Amino acid sequence: MISAHAKDSIERIFFKATKSRLTMDAGDVCEIVPAGAHGASSMPDANLVVLTISGIAFRLLLVLHFDEKDERTHQYFIKEESEQAFLEVFLEICNLCCGVVNQELLHYFPDLGMSTPYVLSARCMPYLEALKPEFLASYAVTINDAISLGATICMCAHAPIDFVAEVSAVEETSGELELF
Repeated sequence: MISAHAKDSIERIFFKATKSRLTMDAGDVCEIVPAGAHGASSMPDANLVVLTISGIAFRLLLVLHFDEKDERTHQYFIKEESEQAFLEVFLEICNLCCGVVNQELLHYFPDLGMSTPYVLSARCMPYLEALKPEFLASYAVTINDAISLGATICMCAHAPIDFVAEVSAVEETSGELELF
């Protein structure tokens, strides 16, 4: 069972991560609103970046929906002087976003592991139900009224989950590498 406090906390943590890591410039505006079922209906050609955070008590999937064919999305995430491929850059940005979620959750759950990002077709979204999640929520993410992404949080609990996260305002950081 995942308490209402825990669901709210996870959502606030996700919002912080999205606003701090999916935006490329400090002045960018990121809006996040609830989306329809699984968030994919408004992005029929979407692909999914799937990241997983796992612990003893739960497995959390963070699924980011993107249209690889959308030129505005490419231009936003790939700067003109970059020679890197869009997918390479976007996967790293998604990984940084998930890393913020992971770091926040570590305050409440020790020993978490995080997967590397992988890409699936949006046709896979209905299969999230097979995981029997206790928390499944989708969002439409808009950056600067021009870039449209989707996001889904899918959380499966193996034990009761109840916590209240103290989420600070979005911090200005430049993507430091953490060494273990």
